[in-house]
Amino acid sequence: MDALAGLLDGIRARGAFILRMRLDPPWSMRVCDEAPLTVICQTHGRAVIVPADGQPVELTAGQLALTRGTEPYVFADDAGTRPMIVIHPGQRCTTVSGDDLRFEMSLGVRTWGNSSTGACRSVIGAYEGHSIVGARLLDALPPVAVMPADPALVTLLSHEAGRDGPGQETYLDRLLDLLLITAVRAWFDRDEAAPTWWRAEHDALIGPALKLMYRNPSHPWTVQRLAATVGCSRAAFARRFTDLVGEPPIAFLTGWRLALAADLLHSGATVAAVAHQVGYGSPFALSTAFKRVHGVSPQQHRTAAR
Repeated sequence: MDALAGLLDGIRARGAFILRMRLDPPWSMRVCDEAPLTVICQTHGRAVIVPADGQPVELTAGQLALTRGTEPYVFADDAGTRPMIVIHPGQRCTTVSGDDLRFEMSLGVRTWGNSSTGACRSVIGAYEGHSIVGARLLDALPPVAVMPADPALVTLLSHEAGRDGPGQETYLDRLLDLLLITAVRAWFDRDEAAPTWWRAEHDALIGPALKLMYRNPSHPWTVQRLAATVGCSRAAFARRFTDLVGEPPIAFLTGWRLALAADLLHSGATVAAVAHQVGYGSPFALSTAFKRVHGVSPQQHRTAAR
């Protein structure tokens, strides 16, 4: 598992909130749903996203936006339109004064808005899970990342969102995951602000070493063993790894192990089982390293996740 796989493993769509919106201007909604990640696909017309920092980001037909973090933002036809609707945690929808709009603006299966022929049309997918491994990737995204959407995937998701049938929720979840993978890969493959380790994965020498760490975190890796496995001297390997990734190999491996440990503890695994799975010789050794990085013991972290 690498960071992208970890992102999906932690927040993977499971009965995710997916909705087609059809709206005629003016419209504006304040989104306070606390979802850590939302995918917004603009299929018709234009819209604007105003994040917490107040800088509007335009979204036109054929574009996709990833909104990251739990801070409220405004989604509207224009930055100057005052919010009329509030989206609360659990995707509860009300007027600004608190009147329920869940049924009043329903336009059919997973379809919502003020006009069935709305000039502004979007497909929204909100994730509600959390992953420490995935955070290594999400934290490198801006609050709002806009890019061209995959038209075939968006068309399929939009079409299927308006249907019901056996297994439909699972089908929609997987389509949303596929759209997210495509978007994240496209963003970081073109973005100079991508994490250093993301770019290092393309290196002929360091890429295979990173995969070894990702896939075998319990192995007793040393710099010498990693270097030998990829066919390089210890000194040359350590120097190249640090230059490309931004930290020494064992420091990176430690961060990866502790991120994995945090996610495994969230899933309910015991401290002893997690210690074995991520390469620590004892629960005590894991606890010492974990508390140094996360500020709480593994047991406290596990309990808080319940």
